[in-house]
Amino acid sequence: MNHYFENSDLKHNIQKIKVKINNCDFTFMTDNGVFSKKGLDFGTRSLLENLDSIKGDVLDFGCGYGPIGIYISKLTSANVDMVDVNLRSLDLAKKNAQLNQVKVNIFESNIYSNISKKYDFIITNPPIRVGKKILYEILFDAKNYLKPNGQLWLVINKDQGAKSTLNDLKKTYEVTLVNKNKGFYIIKAKLIDNLKNV
Repeated sequence: MNHYFENSDLKHNIQKIKVKINNCDFTFMTDNGVFSKKGLDFGTRSLLENLDSIKGDVLDFGCGYGPIGIYISKLTSANVDMVDVNLRSLDLAKKNAQLNQVKVNIFESNIYSNISKKYDFIITNPPIRVGKKILYEILFDAKNYLKPNGQLWLVINKDQGAKSTLNDLKKTYEVTLVNKNKGFYIIKAKLIDNLKNV
């Protein structure tokens, strides 16, 4: 759980990893206490490889050391904000943005506590192990931070409740199962004007 919340006593072990996503090369610094420190996790890779037509204002929620937001900034003209609650992750994300030569806005936020604008896209590999209550707060409160017809993109494993989450999202969003990749569900949840306040 250290990669969800800050553990300042955890010993550092900073490493550089090289990653290729959709034939584009990236270098990321990782450390103890952050999610997927040994390399890009399969869920995030699957999400990124299935994104389409990302533009406008984008929020990378739970950015970790930064692969989602940095990838989007590198390959699109989107304006990217990146947030996390883990200060070690945020520090790495800032270093990785410089390392990969992208301009992004990175800041701390406990869920949406420091979010003050609306986005065309909120994209996340959500922190499943925080529990269903907080997970659903992340996914369903997202509607308050999406522009009309905005989209929430997420990836979730079938063994971590993908099917039930998919069905529950349909109560609030127009939901598309974009792809399934070795048990990972890539989900697009589109905000519809007449459902905004459900």
